[in-house]
Amino acid sequence: MAATSRKRRPAAMRREALTGYLLISPNLIVFGVFMLLPLVLTFVISTQETSGLGPAEWVGLGNYTELVSDGIFWRSLINTIGYAAVTVPLGLALGLAVAMLLNNAVWLRDVMRTIYYLPVVISGVAAGLIAQWMFNENIGVVNELLGVVGLGPVSWQSSPIWAMTSVVLLTLWVGIGFNMVVYLAALQGIPREYYDASAVDGANSVQQFRHVTLPGLGTATVFLAVYGVILSFQAFDLIYILTGGGPGNATEVLGTYAYEQAFSARERGYGAAIGVVLYLLLVVVLGVQFWISRRRNPEEGR
Repeated sequence: MAATSRKRRPAAMRREALTGYLLISPNLIVFGVFMLLPLVLTFVISTQETSGLGPAEWVGLGNYTELVSDGIFWRSLINTIGYAAVTVPLGLALGLAVAMLLNNAVWLRDVMRTIYYLPVVISGVAAGLIAQWMFNENIGVVNELLGVVGLGPVSWQSSPIWAMTSVVLLTLWVGIGFNMVVYLAALQGIPREYYDASAVDGANSVQQFRHVTLPGLGTATVFLAVYGVILSFQAFDLIYILTGGGPGNATEVLGTYAYEQAFSARERGYGAAIGVVLYLLLVVVLGVQFWISRRRNPEEGR
């Protein structure tokens, strides 16, 4: 009987494994067709010189070699890193501030949560069009409001600094709601007993925030930081609609530059090479996130 039972176990395990693979096969097929295959083709196209219409010419690493001497590429890379370095910390800080405000019993709390989260569900194209109208130098609402308080009009579209500022402000407006929701969930997960115990020990509100709230938000902060960096590196629609990468490539990022090279200049191979560089940067970001997660929770890596 025992021998028969042992013989049946491997067969049962195989049937269980087969059932599991059958259940996830639709997701695997979708992932392979719409994620893995395009990624592989991007690597292949990046080694070619092609416009997408005629025959392709294999150039090996020629496109990548050309990137090294491309000043606009380096400008786009610097803009991408700077864009992430500004929007991610500010987005975290503003999201946490709003979450802490709405975590307390404030008037119309549910309505305020909805208002802050509403931009998240708006498409990037729609948000960009709204911002394009708001930051218009001639008829924009923002300049009108600045004029009312005596600050005068701002060159949102013709000044490199102000153009990037408008992109940052738009990004914060769109992303603050998501950060708020994640931080709200994390705040509500911190046991109230921690605050009561710290208050008994004589801790004030600042000390409670530093020693109770911030440690309790560690996992959420790491997640939002990595997620924000990934979104910043993949930025395209907001910037393309609002500024188009201008003026003078001042707001050009890797996503918009890759699109312009692949579809406007019809340099598909060169645009694919930029996309590969962007992908490798994201891999580095994910590697850093994995390393940080293992350091925070060493038992997960075992």
